[in-house]
Amino acid sequence: MQIVEENLRGNEGEIKVIPETLEDLWHLKFLIEKGDVVFSVTKRAMQSDDKLRSDKELVVVRIGVEVERVEFHKFANRLRITGRIIAGIDASSFHTLNVTVGRELSIVKKWKPEQIERLKKAVEQSKRPEVVILTIEEGEAIAGVLREWGVEEIFEERGSYSKDYDGTREEFFAHVLGKLKTLNFRFLVIAGPGFAKKDFYEFIVSRAPDLAEKAVVVDTSSIGTRGFVEVVRRGTIERLVGEIRLAEEAELVEKLLEGIAKGEKVAYGIESVQKAKEYGAIETLLVSDDYLLREREKWDIDAFMEEVRRMGGKVAILSSEFEPGEIVSKLGGICALLRFEIE
Repeated sequence: MQIVEENLRGNEGEIKVIPETLEDLWHLKFLIEKGDVVFSVTKRAMQSDDKLRSDKELVVVRIGVEVERVEFHKFANRLRITGRIIAGIDASSFHTLNVTVGRELSIVKKWKPEQIERLKKAVEQSKRPEVVILTIEEGEAIAGVLREWGVEEIFEERGSYSKDYDGTREEFFAHVLGKLKTLNFRFLVIAGPGFAKKDFYEFIVSRAPDLAEKAVVVDTSSIGTRGFVEVVRRGTIERLVGEIRLAEEAELVEKLLEGIAKGEKVAYGIESVQKAKEYGAIETLLVSDDYLLREREKWDIDAFMEEVRRMGGKVAILSSEFEPGEIVSKLGGICALLRFEIE
């Protein structure tokens, strides 16, 4: 997602964006709500200037609609936004904006903090996919990026060893590796039937060990779309990403416990954390999910977290079902790693 322009007064106003991937369209489905106003370029049927003709022609116009319904059509590669026209031609008529990748649109609304956060996350995700799935067999490789709605195919490499790759299997592997190196991702799943997947993994261990450190190998009966589905259904990605995120959370909590033991650059409990926020000292705010659910009924903790972000701090919400989140929960449910000591 690319943010072209922001015109906000407080939490209300216009943000102009350009979706760059199908995943961006998926995010917009949840950002755009009934009652919002969306502006975009569209085609509208207009009466021909020739009065002798009764047919209409399609012309390109920019209109604004007050949103009634939003639908994400993954297989049609578009987001459909239906509403009453409030700006442009044919005011009060209903129209459907078909938003595709690369088409600019402006969203005017009262923005919730979590919606701004989701938009920022979409911008970051479009720069770097988190998980790439490479399905591979002899002479054929198909790769996809894991999106929130599914897997988006990003490249395909085919070739006969005797023809396209100079008679060597290694040449084929080198071409596939070259394409992977053009991507910037956190995790790589190598999947497929037969021996090619394991042999390719050994190939990248020798040629690109830093990339191999991000990779796991999985058996599937097919490659391409069916292979992607098998990988997702088996829970491989959830386990992989979950383990990494849990490790990151554990590292944050380890720093917290170390700071508590030394009595430096940490805060825990609401009074201590609020004081740290007033000083602008919070580097990372740690909140357990059970505390978040409980406290939302008592005070505006969402606004508090947003204020921490606005002041340059990070916010991590930890599941109390796992040890790092459980530790934070026992320490009052809200803690912070600090940039500097406060009195």
